[in-house]
Amino acid sequence: MASIPERQTSRAAGWSRRTAAFSAVLLLTVFAGHRFDLVETPVFLWVLGIVALLAALALLFAGFAFSRLWNFGDLGGRALTVGSLLALLVLVPFGVAAYWATIYPPLRDISTDFDDPPALDVSDRTKDMNVLAPSTPGEQRLQTESYPLVSARSYDLPFDTVVDAVESVLDRRNWDLTEPYPDLRGQSEVTIAAVAKGFVLGLPADVAIRMTDDGDTIIVDMRSASRYGRYDLGDNAARIVDFLAELDQEVAGQVGAAPAE
Repeated sequence: MASIPERQTSRAAGWSRRTAAFSAVLLLTVFAGHRFDLVETPVFLWVLGIVALLAALALLFAGFAFSRLWNFGDLGGRALTVGSLLALLVLVPFGVAAYWATIYPPLRDISTDFDDPPALDVSDRTKDMNVLAPSTPGEQRLQTESYPLVSARSYDLPFDTVVDAVESVLDRRNWDLTEPYPDLRGQSEVTIAAVAKGFVLGLPADVAIRMTDDGDTIIVDMRSASRYGRYDLGDNAARIVDFLAELDQEVAGQVGAAPAE
């Protein structure tokens, strides 16, 4: 009587589960570390790349284990299922980011003034950050078409009233000012610079809000530029639109004046 060979346990299935679990733990750890400023952004981005590779490797292990299970009846179906699900879960944010890269324009420096954008504070920028350069006509046209709500504000109010409103909005945001609020005595133009973080990944961006008294009205311009990444995935434009909309509400709440865009 022929003996039935004992079914083997697929090693690839076990490696799929372990690799996927490690990638998930690594993703959560580095994400939390970056959020709480324990991990620098360049390291964070490198680790994200490693996480994606590990998750892809886990899927490869799962595919090999499935072929063994299908052809030779190896054990390990539960392990390869867990590994596949964890790997796919880890890769979901990367897939979403890739989708956003296809629907948002390839921009990373957004300003309400193309001819004379507000000056950013570059004192703590390093060589591994994005290079700041004047926007090209193509980038300007792309911004205008993609983000029509990104526009300056004009208020028929005293200069110090508008500056106080801007500072009130800034006080409600968790942005790091690069310098204390400026002294307004004898000034007709002031710029407040800060560093903001993206909502999802917390990637830093340099922000500048410029208030100019042109004699008749007070013009508020704003600029936001990502420090890292080829594309901002709409982050800078959303930041400007949200800030200026809140500024409109702040001004209206203080003096009841509506702005002109």
